[in-house]
Amino acid sequence: MDFNVKKFASGAGLFFTRAFQFTEEKLGQAEKTELDAHFENLMSRADCTKHWTDKIYRQTEVLLQPNPSARIEEFLYEKLDRKAPSRVTNAELLGQYMQDAAKEFGPGTPYGSALMKVGECERRLGTAEREFLQTSAISFLTPLRNFLEGDWRTISKERRLLENLRLDLDACKTRLKKAKVAEAKASMAPDFQETRPRNYVLSASASALWSEEVEKAEHELRVAQTEFDRQAEVTRLLLEGISSTHVNHLRCLHEFVEAQAAYYKQCHLHMQELQKELGSSDEDVFPNAFALNSTHSVAAAGSEAEGLSSPVETDTLKIEEVQAPATGTRKAKVLYDYDAADSSELSLLADELITVYTMPGMDSDWLIGERGNQKGKVPVTYLELLS
Repeated sequence: MDFNVKKFASGAGLFFTRAFQFTEEKLGQAEKTELDAHFENLMSRADCTKHWTDKIYRQTEVLLQPNPSARIEEFLYEKLDRKAPSRVTNAELLGQYMQDAAKEFGPGTPYGSALMKVGECERRLGTAEREFLQTSAISFLTPLRNFLEGDWRTISKERRLLENLRLDLDACKTRLKKAKVAEAKASMAPDFQETRPRNYVLSASASALWSEEVEKAEHELRVAQTEFDRQAEVTRLLLEGISSTHVNHLRCLHEFVEAQAAYYKQCHLHMQELQKELGSSDEDVFPNAFALNSTHSVAAAGSEAEGLSSPVETDTLKIEEVQAPATGTRKAKVLYDYDAADSSELSLLADELITVYTMPGMDSDWLIGERGNQKGKVPVTYLELLS
């Protein structure tokens, strides 16, 4: 490979000239060409866009794939230009385990039957999650990555080139200024009364040399100014393209929201169907309690969608007017002591047995508990329901 010494020396000289000019500017000993306010605003806006796009991109990656090892694996496959192997979601894996357990316990048993249904629902949820991940990666992550790895790299490259040309321009201005000062000193009239005419010859020769230096510096300045102006225009056009980037990212954001809304809606429908299946099949095992809760959940979801409130609110439930249902009451063992927060709740002592049941409109985390003539709301987490 040929080694061009002149080219290397020229490049090294240019590097040191720029470094010297940069140092002089930092020390306040050299003038600096300032860009106009509009150009500065464009650069500030571009930097802000890059900063937040990078943060949004990385956090979206974490949202879609929380496992850092999996993200590194996908990154390596992408860099090697190979297709990453298909990976089951956690919900699909959980569903598979539940169905395998149901086969061991017996699909005909109440527990096995419930495991089979829940496992199938979890697998459907996993499939919906995978579709959501794929859609989001294509419609949202890919455009953000293309900006960071494509458009932004181009903008950064042109900005670095513009900065180098600005240093060259300012260095040319400094050289021209010094050359003019030296020319002025050399062109001062010599003392003709002196008996050394050689001084006059030397002075005239020096003046001519500095005049040539001034002309050379002016030519270099014109060339540097032309190159700087051309590069500034190229960079300006790229920076103004950030507005188009915002429009594109806005469209991608809408697509991401639509995909997320469709995913959660699909999950909600799957869970509603599962609640209905479990409520109808387990009515003999859990009389009244689960069925009422599942029915209320569906009704509450429908009323919220229509902008209506639930007809029976827990806060307005009057304990003294509550009557135990004819069917659906169960015995429960208290696991921990519990102090009632207000008159609507029932204080509990560990290891005691109470009667519990639910009412339409109640929060699923609470039940109505009765002990003799006392009754009130009790938290489900403090109880062990007995068959």
